[in-house]
Amino acid sequence: MAPSLKRLRVIDSHTGGEPTRVVIEGGPDWGNVTMAEGRALLQSEDDWLRTAVVLEPRGSDAVVGALLCQSSDPACDAGVIYFNNKGYINMCVHGTIGLAVTLAWLGRLDDRGEARIETPVGVVTATRHDDGRVTVANVPSYRSLKDLRLEVPGYGEVGADVAWGGNWFLLVHDHDLEVRFDNIPELTAFALAARQALERDGIRGSDGLEIDHIEIFADAPPGLEADSQNFVLCPGGAYDRSPCGTGTSAKLACLHAAGKLKEGEVWRQAGIVGSVFEGSVALDEEGRLIPSITGSAYVNGESTLILDPADPFRHGIAL
Repeated sequence: MAPSLKRLRVIDSHTGGEPTRVVIEGGPDWGNVTMAEGRALLQSEDDWLRTAVVLEPRGSDAVVGALLCQSSDPACDAGVIYFNNKGYINMCVHGTIGLAVTLAWLGRLDDRGEARIETPVGVVTATRHDDGRVTVANVPSYRSLKDLRLEVPGYGEVGADVAWGGNWFLLVHDHDLEVRFDNIPELTAFALAARQALERDGIRGSDGLEIDHIEIFADAPPGLEADSQNFVLCPGGAYDRSPCGTGTSAKLACLHAAGKLKEGEVWRQAGIVGSVFEGSVALDEEGRLIPSITGSAYVNGESTLILDPADPFRHGIAL
């Protein structure tokens, strides 16, 4: 029997300029599995979905994909697995903000506008407010290395912290770079060199995982109502258009560890395109630091992706 067409129904949104594409129909059915198990299955058996959704000719390096799933946890309203042009992401806050507005678009949020969402690294809560903004209570976050001195080829020594905010980040605060939109090529080159320097020196997260996100901070420019502005390079080599929710979570963890951010205080983090997230922290009953990130997302597309078996690039262009 000849292969048949595959169809994937998707809803597109952007959060602070960063795109999210949520697959709401047409994905694989694994039965009752955790999102960590589902991610492993998606990677080993159904990676065609990731490449078809986010790679060219349908996607781009900037697109983050999200597979909407039924959660294995009866206390959760949904499960989600995030992915990008390189592979699979542990957690994605901008994507969760986009997922919340997608669920609202589908009429799947409760009367409080709240959803408990299972991710591969834990359960998070997304709450959509009356003004349309969304707050995500993220996974526990923490700083693992303080004031690391890293020799970056071509740039000299820089100062940075290492922190977990749902993904591992090198947060560079002592540098000579200009964090501006028109300096993205130079910021990208530095971030790639910094990632190579981490590999050279064998520096990893405290759980042994790769530090695959590079975040560079500077003071916010005049006219931008924020406490700082950042540039974030994602694992696949694309920069985050938003202020990066897991990166902002990592930043909040560093600020709290340094005694510069108290519980309930608001930190306004601008991204490289000028969009802003608001963040705060609280301690849970186990004493873990829980960042809450608030931002805006907008649904900007609803479509069906067609995977024609005669199309040589139906699963994306992966070189």
